[in-house]
Amino acid sequence: MLTEGTYPHSHGGVSVWCDQLVNGMPDVDFQILAITSDGREPLTWRTPAHVSKVVSIPTWGPTPTGRAPRGRRLRGFLDTYEMFLLALLDPGSGSLFGTGALERFAEGLYGLAARARYGELTAALRHEEALRTLAAVWNRPHLPTHAARPTMHDALTATDLLEHALRPLAADPPRHGITHAVSGGLAALPGLLARHLYGTPLLLTEHGVYLRERYLGYGAGGYRWPVKALLLGFFRLLAQETYARAALVTPGSHYNRRWEERGGTAPDKIRTVYNGVDPGAFPPAGPEPVVPTLAWAGRVDPIKDLETLIRAFALVRREMPQVRLRLFGGTPAGGEAYRERCQALAGELGTGDAVVFEGRVEDIRDAYAAGNVVMLSSISEGFPFTLIEAMSCGRATVSTDVGGVREAVGDAGLVVPPREPEAMARAALELLRDPARRALMGEAARLRVIEQFTLRHTIDSFREIYGALAAGADRTHPAEYPSPRARTAGGVR
Repeated sequence: MLTEGTYPHSHGGVSVWCDQLVNGMPDVDFQILAITSDGREPLTWRTPAHVSKVVSIPTWGPTPTGRAPRGRRLRGFLDTYEMFLLALLDPGSGSLFGTGALERFAEGLYGLAARARYGELTAALRHEEALRTLAAVWNRPHLPTHAARPTMHDALTATDLLEHALRPLAADPPRHGITHAVSGGLAALPGLLARHLYGTPLLLTEHGVYLRERYLGYGAGGYRWPVKALLLGFFRLLAQETYARAALVTPGSHYNRRWEERGGTAPDKIRTVYNGVDPGAFPPAGPEPVVPTLAWAGRVDPIKDLETLIRAFALVRREMPQVRLRLFGGTPAGGEAYRERCQALAGELGTGDAVVFEGRVEDIRDAYAAGNVVMLSSISEGFPFTLIEAMSCGRATVSTDVGGVREAVGDAGLVVPPREPEAMARAALELLRDPARRALMGEAARLRVIEQFTLRHTIDSFREIYGALAAGADRTHPAEYPSPRARTAGGVR
């Protein structure tokens, strides 16, 4: 199993999904390759006995040691790197030679992987000649990056970001079993390399749309255009390569499926498998709070758009001065500034005394029980666990129309456009003012989960998929170079 920033080192919906899947298949040998920040993150999930190994692959840990190639090897690296950069920044440049951007990206990616696995890539990317190669590609007269007048600072920044993103290429890729990437992007890199080297089948499950979230993140970031163009080109082609090479793609919603088809995935290689919960583990939440309360649960992160929720709450409070907003969930490392910004916004809007950041709750069911209405304000989602858990608990919900939210809710909740606090406030007021409607909606929501979104169905689906992929493993196309450190292992990675 291949993860990034989630299981087994952090909490959150994807981690819950991974834990449920692993524990639901005690007869399967799992190994976890986890893309982490610095490699020092503690395990926050107790893995069961049939998880035989957990390997952390830090992207921001200590700089890998190793020397850059020299002479002919350096020239070969620079040729590969230039082809890779042209695929990212000048997709049309290869058409004269009969190769498309994706083909050149793939050839460049696996060429760079060879350097990574011999310990040369970090030093090679930071070599003076590599920086000059990047500057030369950026400054091609017909490219938008040329008009942005890229600087040496841009080159150093872009190289640093790209080098960190490529560090998973140095991992030992699994030779046997299957690899299951539970997100796109960096988590898929070891799986792509395993397929390239050994024909190990790659299964991809995207909970959110990784590429869309990169566009959202870099659009709001402080990097100059040349840096953004390079990184977004990398993530765009990485998504396309993953879609093209995966034996099967299992989105968590039809919304994700549309993105994956547009990214080049063949329709017959896609099978939608919804997230599921155990209705017995999330029974009806019981009596509502006496004080009107809106509840939210999740990680405190810009993608969850708590600012829109807080603005909506301020509008609700004008109509119902006694209402409260309770926010349950931890703040990831590095996200403290965002939480402080949200707290400051609540104060500016005059609602600071009524908006409470509760932190991580021991039992997530307590978060759903704390509200008359459960809110979801995200600008990007796959098929959110918090939503179907709240529905299983029989709570009425107001959610933004992103990802698979509408598929989850159906007619058993209110769905509003993202980033529109006025619409969110109107929906919340409708439900807060109508107890009978809330009760009927909560009953319908729980019935919908029982009928369509159970954990047993999810686990049974993946058990079938694992068996089919393992039985049809293709080992007929080994790569041209062996791993100097490859080790034989079995099971699901």
